[in-house]
Amino acid sequence: MRHVYEDRFAEIEPLLNRVEKPSRYIDHEWGTLAKPDAAYRVCLIYPDVYEVGLPNQGIAILYNNLNKAEGISCERGYIPWIDMADEMRAAGVPLLSLEGAAPVAAFDVVGFHIPHELAATNYLEALDLADIPLMAQERTDDDPLVVAGGPSVYNPEPLYAFFDAFLVGEGEDLIVEFCERHRELKAAGLTRAEQLRELAKIPGVYVPSLYELVHDEASTRWGHTVPRAGEDVPEVIYKRVAADFGVTDPVPQSVVPYAQLVHDRLSVEVLRGCARGCRFCQAGITYRPVRERSADQVVSAVVHGLEKTGYDEVSLTSLSTTDHSCVKEILSRLNRRLADTGISVSIPSQRLDSFGVEMALEVAGEKKGGLTFAPEAGSQRMRDIINKNVTEEDLDRAVRAAFQAGWRRCKLYFMMGLPGERDEDIVAIAHLADHVVEVTREVVPPEQRGGIGVSISVAVFIPKAWTPFQWCAQLDDAEVKRRQQLLLASVKSRAVRVHYHDAETSLIEAVLSRGGRELAPVILGAWQRGQRFDAWTEQFELSRWLDAASACGIDLREAVQEPFPLDAKLPWEHVSPGVSRGFLEREYRRALEGKTTHDCTRDTCTGCGVCPTLGAGNVLVGERS
Repeated sequence: MRHVYEDRFAEIEPLLNRVEKPSRYIDHEWGTLAKPDAAYRVCLIYPDVYEVGLPNQGIAILYNNLNKAEGISCERGYIPWIDMADEMRAAGVPLLSLEGAAPVAAFDVVGFHIPHELAATNYLEALDLADIPLMAQERTDDDPLVVAGGPSVYNPEPLYAFFDAFLVGEGEDLIVEFCERHRELKAAGLTRAEQLRELAKIPGVYVPSLYELVHDEASTRWGHTVPRAGEDVPEVIYKRVAADFGVTDPVPQSVVPYAQLVHDRLSVEVLRGCARGCRFCQAGITYRPVRERSADQVVSAVVHGLEKTGYDEVSLTSLSTTDHSCVKEILSRLNRRLADTGISVSIPSQRLDSFGVEMALEVAGEKKGGLTFAPEAGSQRMRDIINKNVTEEDLDRAVRAAFQAGWRRCKLYFMMGLPGERDEDIVAIAHLADHVVEVTREVVPPEQRGGIGVSISVAVFIPKAWTPFQWCAQLDDAEVKRRQQLLLASVKSRAVRVHYHDAETSLIEAVLSRGGRELAPVILGAWQRGQRFDAWTEQFELSRWLDAASACGIDLREAVQEPFPLDAKLPWEHVSPGVSRGFLEREYRRALEGKTTHDCTRDTCTGCGVCPTLGAGNVLVGERS
C-alpha cells in the first residue's frame, strides 16, 4: 500500500493545546474494539465532529460487526473542526484514525456515513485531509476503496464522482460481505477496476463508474442513470435488508467517550421501519418493512447496556417508538426495574394518536422534562394531504394527558411549504399552538402555570427521492421567509416560542436531494470556495454554493422550483428501497385528492411492493392497539 500503517499520534499531540475541545482527537476511549494485528483494515468516518458522530447507531453497528469478523479490524474517524483542520494542514499532518492514529489513506477501505445531504462538502474535506484523491477516477491501486452508505444513500448521484461504491440498505451483513470479498480480490492480485466489477455483483452494491448518464425526452433536466454498454450490472440496485433483525445487537454502542456528546445517552433500537405512510417522509419508505424487538430483548438490552456504559439516561429509538406493539409493557417494566436509580427512559417523539393517560404516566417514569409531538401541519386538510392520520382531537387528548400527568413543557414539530399549502394553513399552525397553551392552562393548577412552556419548530418541506412527493417542487426561499413572518405574526400567546429552519440551507438540501450527476462539480466548487460543515448554521454561506453552481451553468433556485412530470425517468430510480413506482404515483394522486391511506401494520396490505421485492415482511411481536 502507499502508506505504512503506524501510530502517528505524536504528530497530533502538539496541536491539541491550540484548538478547542482537544478531547475530540485523543484515543484510548473505554470500549474500543479495533484489532491492531489484523491484516485487513477498515476506517469508518462520520462526516461531522466527534461529539456529533460518536452516538450514531449506524456506525456503531458496522464497527461492531466488522471487528467481530475474523481477520478484519475496524477503526473510526471524524471530521476535524475548522481550527484543527487548519493546524493539520499547516503542520502536514494527514487525517488519522481515532483508535490507532493511523493515516486514513493506509486502510484497505474507507467508509463514509451519509446522514443527510448537507454533509456533502465534508466528504471532500476528509478525503483532502487524508491525501486521498477526491475523484474516484483518479485513484490508483495504491489507494483505499472509498465507499458510502447510510439513510441518505437513496439518491447518490450528486456524490457519484467521489465514491468508488455505495452500499445500499441495511449494512449489518452487507459491510462484512463486501470487505471479505474485497480482501479475497486483493489477495488474488486483481486491479482496482477488476475489484469493483466483482464487488458490483454483491446485492446492494452500486458502483457508479459502471453506469452512465442518459438524457432523453423522458428524463428530467438531470437525466437518468443506466448501465454502461457491455457492463454486466443490474439496471436497479435494491437495498439490502438484515437477514434477521431480531438477532442483531440492540445496543451496538461499545465506546464510552471522554467528551460530552450531542446525544449523551444509551440508545437502544426497539424497532426498525415505519408503515404510517407520511407522504413527505423518506425514512418511512426506505426503512420498511417494520420489524420489532421483543419486550424481553429490549429490557435486557437496556439493563446490560447501562451496566456496560454507565449512562444515566436511556433512549428507546426508532422512527416511531410508541408504535411498538408492546411499548407500554416495555416502559412499565423498565420503570419498575430502574426505580430509585435516577436513570430516566426517554422516547424521541410521541405519536399523538397513541399517547394517552397511561402512556403519559409511563414515559420517563418520575422524571418529566419535555415531550415532543409532530402534528406536521396546522390544518386537518393539510394533514390529510400528507397522510398524517392524526386529528386536533388527538393532539388535545395527548396534551391533556401529559400535563395532567405532571409534564410542563412540550415541543410541536411542523412543516412549511408542503404541496397544496395555503396561507390559512400557516395561520392554523399558530392557532394550534395557541390552543395547546389554553389546554395546558385548563389542566395545570394556577400556582404551577409559570413553568408551562410550549415551543413550535417549523421545518421547510424538502422533496425527497422515493416518496410520493418526489415529483414536487420546493418553495422559493423568499416565499419561505414570507410564510415564516406570517407564522410569527399569527401566534398570539406569549407562552409560545417559535423556531424555524433556515430557508437558505433548505435550498441546498433540496437541490442535493433531487438533483443528478451534474451537481458533483457544484459540490466540489463549493468546497474549493471554503464551504464545509454546511449543517452548522454559523459555517453555512449560500453565496459559495451559488457561485459554484453559476460556474457550472446551474441556477439552484430554478432547479428546486421545477416540478417533475409524473411519467419522467428520475435521476435516482436505479437505486431502490424496494417500493414500487406505481404505489408512489397512487399516493401522490391520493394526496392531490386529500385522501388518506391506512397503516399496513394495523390493517390490510397497501401494496407498496417492499415486502415481495425484498423478500422480507413486517415482524410484530404483539398485537397493535
